[in-house]
Amino acid sequence: MSSTPLTLYRPGLAVGRDAQVLHRAASPAFSGWLEHTRPAGGCSRPIRLTGTIVAVDRNTGHITGQLHTDELPDRTLYKACGNRRESVCHDCAWIYRGDAYQVVCRGLTGGKGVPDSVGRHPVVFVTFTAPSFGPVHHRHVPRHTCRNRQRCDCRPAPCRARSTAGTCPHGQPAACFARHDSDDPRLGQPLCLDCYDHAHQVVWNYFSGELWRRTKQAIERHLAVLCRKRGIPFVRAVSASGKVRWVPPVRVSHGKVAEMQRRAAVHFHTLLRLDGIDADDLDALVPLPDGITVDDLEEAVHTGVSRITVTTPAHPDRPQGWLVAWGEQVDVRRINAADDELTDGKVAAYLAKYATKATEATGHSLTRLTPATIDDYADPEGDHVARLIDACWHLGRSTPTNGTGGAATAGDRQGGLDAKPNVYGRLRRWAHMLGFGGHFLTKARRYSVTFGQLRDARATYRCTEDDELADTITVGTLTYIGSGWLSDGDALLANTAARQRRESSRVGREELAYEAWLAGTAA
Repeated sequence: MSSTPLTLYRPGLAVGRDAQVLHRAASPAFSGWLEHTRPAGGCSRPIRLTGTIVAVDRNTGHITGQLHTDELPDRTLYKACGNRRESVCHDCAWIYRGDAYQVVCRGLTGGKGVPDSVGRHPVVFVTFTAPSFGPVHHRHVPRHTCRNRQRCDCRPAPCRARSTAGTCPHGQPAACFARHDSDDPRLGQPLCLDCYDHAHQVVWNYFSGELWRRTKQAIERHLAVLCRKRGIPFVRAVSASGKVRWVPPVRVSHGKVAEMQRRAAVHFHTLLRLDGIDADDLDALVPLPDGITVDDLEEAVHTGVSRITVTTPAHPDRPQGWLVAWGEQVDVRRINAADDELTDGKVAAYLAKYATKATEATGHSLTRLTPATIDDYADPEGDHVARLIDACWHLGRSTPTNGTGGAATAGDRQGGLDAKPNVYGRLRRWAHMLGFGGHFLTKARRYSVTFGQLRDARATYRCTEDDELADTITVGTLTYIGSGWLSDGDALLANTAARQRRESSRVGREELAYEAWLAGTAA
């Protein structure tokens, strides 16, 4: 395969994207270049690597081939960035979303190493929301008459209709009679920015992971108590060290996705599945013992939500700490119920969609902030998001004063953190996420397959698909030299080819599904 120069046009010469496309497409090595960029095709900012690639025989360990990236088109190796966020890279997020769908769906129906019997285990879909930190503009439809909630055109109720409401202490109206459209930029914005408790909200985002951990423990404890009351025997488990312990006969496995609401508060969409326990193999997924039903799981969820709160450690701004608890709107729904349209596939697709998002719902998508960039985004007198970022940076400071005994000011946001442990210090690290520092998709260890297993299976398939690669191990000594395509024309060509491949794959899957349906109908 011939080498193509890195520079497609002379520096300083204005060359349009169309001219770049024609230049590349007219090159004799175009087909080779297109195949070379296929692994990163569609990626917004592929990683460019340089170095040596060695092929080693899997059986003998002998080197069967060696290649330097200088011999490749553009003298570089392209690799997809792998970013999960759809706002950053649509193509890599599309792949991640597909993997997320498999992770969630296999825990509901089985497959890919998960036994099919999990499809008969009780499952509930729970939405845990944050409490109110102040009134915000919202859209509420009392009664839906639309057929498709994705394209809902129902008339909403007035936002906050209050016949006796006047103004807040800051002179802002305490009511809103507007019927907001779904794309209204005011949705999620506080009625009064000065009344809104921005500090409490970022602290809630920060400690929401701990609140979820304790809530799940409370759910499991409640189920264990039910098992004792109903005489369901506990399981005798022996650890690897020989220690004997008695464990509850049921286990809660979860898959969880975090969603950032328009008001910039996190809430969790969670699948909770009840599994039994096998004394001989604690990792096995077995059916529940008799005496525990999905009704008990629902009861355990409501009990855990109502009882569990977290009081945060003392802070100079609030010595008694903040109370972190769930909001009043906790929705518990069953999967595949006869009177509900919530199915395995719909839930998996719903959670996979949110796994590729972050703070986009708030209208902002930021990278990690530093002392050099914080003043561009944080403002104690700014809009809603600017005040949340400022609250993160302010609460994560090292001291409550400006160093002279006076109160801290906006300019003191640049202060560094003390060497002593500061539980709130990491709020600065997660200021761009408005305090939330957790993963957007998490699961219990035994819930389903992992992303790593799916990627390994995909890599193995690619190797075994080619007989020459099946017995070969590729070892690369590569160095990062940059990111992004060399020109807009290259990006257009690679992305177009990737879209065509995705469309062909989609059509092929639909044809196979149709043929399977025909075969089932004929049978």
